[in-house]
Amino acid sequence: MSRDAVFKVCIFGDGGVGKTALTQRYVTGLFKGDETMTIGMDFHLKYLKVGGLKVALQIWDFAGEARFRFLLPNYVKGASGGLFMYDITRYSSLKNLDDWLTVFKQGFDSPVIPVPIIMIGGKIDLADKRAVLGSDAKELAESRGLHSYIECSAKTGENVEEIFSRITHTMMKNSGLL
Repeated sequence: MSRDAVFKVCIFGDGGVGKTALTQRYVTGLFKGDETMTIGMDFHLKYLKVGGLKVALQIWDFAGEARFRFLLPNYVKGASGGLFMYDITRYSSLKNLDDWLTVFKQGFDSPVIPVPIIMIGGKIDLADKRAVLGSDAKELAESRGLHSYIECSAKTGENVEEIFSRITHTMMKNSGLL
């Protein structure tokens, strides 16, 4: 089946923030609470219909451990968008944003990141253990020039579709398809 567009989206952030659970929830509609650690990188494909166009979304899920970080710049090449994810219950996972953006930027031949990145605050089903205020994270995303900020829960499914819809529409606009 032919596609009108193919977009590569890279999801990155510290280990244990919920990147794989988010991706699995979006691709399969299911939540598995016993995800194993991603080794290196994992790849998923989702087919969509947007504005009458057939779109293939390639989702590249990167391991969050520091020992795999060197892989990110090579896999980022050709990306149309990015999703930086942190855990709202772990401030340290947001504190590493600048390090992650630096590594992500290394995948482009540009002094700035030429693709939209959405910051995602994960695990909002654990709001009673929140360590990062949404307003603070949103302010940080804006100060770094990120496209937008959204919170989600892979467990409940809250805002999962919205995240991927938002990045897909943005990539389609940037490529002149919308």
